[in-house]
Amino acid sequence: MTIDLKIPPRAAFSEFDIKMMLAAKLYEERKLALGYCAELAGLSKRAFIELLGKYGVSVFSQTARELKSDIDNASKLFR
Repeated sequence: MTIDLKIPPRAAFSEFDIKMMLAAKLYEERKLALGYCAELAGLSKRAFIELLGKYGVSVFSQTARELKSDIDNASKLFR
């Protein structure tokens, strides 16, 4: 899909910033997986992860409750 956007000249966003903002938001909302979002931004997964914080998105998309559940389930495996 191709999207044409007309950004006002006074908006100080580069094409990369726009792609990164869109990719970060799609990742944050769990609309696309990390790899697809990195590809959308034109980055490797590692580079995308490293830049997420700059765009206000945590790489850890789980809630505290989900994380605790995962830890509890993992600890059961080692009993």
